[in-house]
Amino acid sequence: MKLFARLLILICCAQAVKAADVDTVGIYSPKMHRSYKCVVITPSTYKNGTRRYPVVYLLHGAGGNYANWVTKVPAIKELADTYQCMLVCPDGAVTSWYFDSPVDSSMRFESYVSTEIPAYIDQHYQTMPEPHYRAIAGLSMGGHGALFIAIRHPEVFGAAGSISGGVDLRPFPKNWDIAKRLGPPGAAGANWTDYTVIKQVEKLKPGALAIIIDCGVKDFFIDVNRELHKKLLLAGIDHDYTERPGEHNWDYWSNSIQYQLLFFHRFFQ
Repeated sequence: MKLFARLLILICCAQAVKAADVDTVGIYSPKMHRSYKCVVITPSTYKNGTRRYPVVYLLHGAGGNYANWVTKVPAIKELADTYQCMLVCPDGAVTSWYFDSPVDSSMRFESYVSTEIPAYIDQHYQTMPEPHYRAIAGLSMGGHGALFIAIRHPEVFGAAGSISGGVDLRPFPKNWDIAKRLGPPGAAGANWTDYTVIKQVEKLKPGALAIIIDCGVKDFFIDVNRELHKKLLLAGIDHDYTERPGEHNWDYWSNSIQYQLLFFHRFFQ
C-alpha cells in the first residue's frame, strides 16, 4: 500500500512538472497612466531552453476581467501545451470595448492591446515577435475587440478570431456602457459606425488576415455575426465561419476556444 502511495505521488509530481505555467503580471500603459493585470500562460516546455513561441492574445467579455479565461476554462492550460503556444489574457476594464474612446481619455484599450501589451510580452518572454506568429481572439465584447484591433493593426496580428462577438454595436444603443465609451449613437448609430467591426471590413485586403468567426444560433449576437459573414463574402475575404447550437455562455465558449486555438495552430505552422 505504501509503495502504491509513493507511485501515485510520483505520477502526480510528473504531471505537475508537465503542466503549463500561469503567471499574473501587471502591464503599465503609458497612454492611460496606470497598470492592469494580465494572465500569461506558458507551455510546460517553455522553461526548458531558449525556444521561442507563438502567442495568442485572448480577450474577455463585458463584465469580465483578465482572469476569466483561466478560471472559467481551466483546460485552456492543457491547450497551451497541446499547441505549444503562449496565451496572454489582458484586462479590458469591464466595458472598454477595446477601442480608444473618443469621449473618455482614460479608455485607450486599442492602443493598450495592439501596441503596449505586445511590446511588454515580447520584451519579457521568449516570443516569436512577428505577425505570422501572433493571433488575437475573444468572446462577446472581446470578439469585437479582437477583430477590430487585428484589422486595424496588420503589422501586429496575422490572425484573429471572434467567439459570440458583438461585431456591430449599432443595434444595442442602451447596452453594456457602449454610449459611455462612444457618446450618443445618433440616428441609426451613425456616430458609432467607424467603431464597428463591419465597417472595418473595408480596410481588409484578401489574404491579409486569417479570420475565424463562430456564434451560437440562440445567441443574441447571431444576427450581427451573420451580417458580418455576408459582408466578408461579398468583399472576397476568406474566413472560417461556423454556427453551432449554443447560447451566450461559458458552455459555448469553453467548447469554441478549442476550435479557435486549432485554427491558430494551423496558421502558425
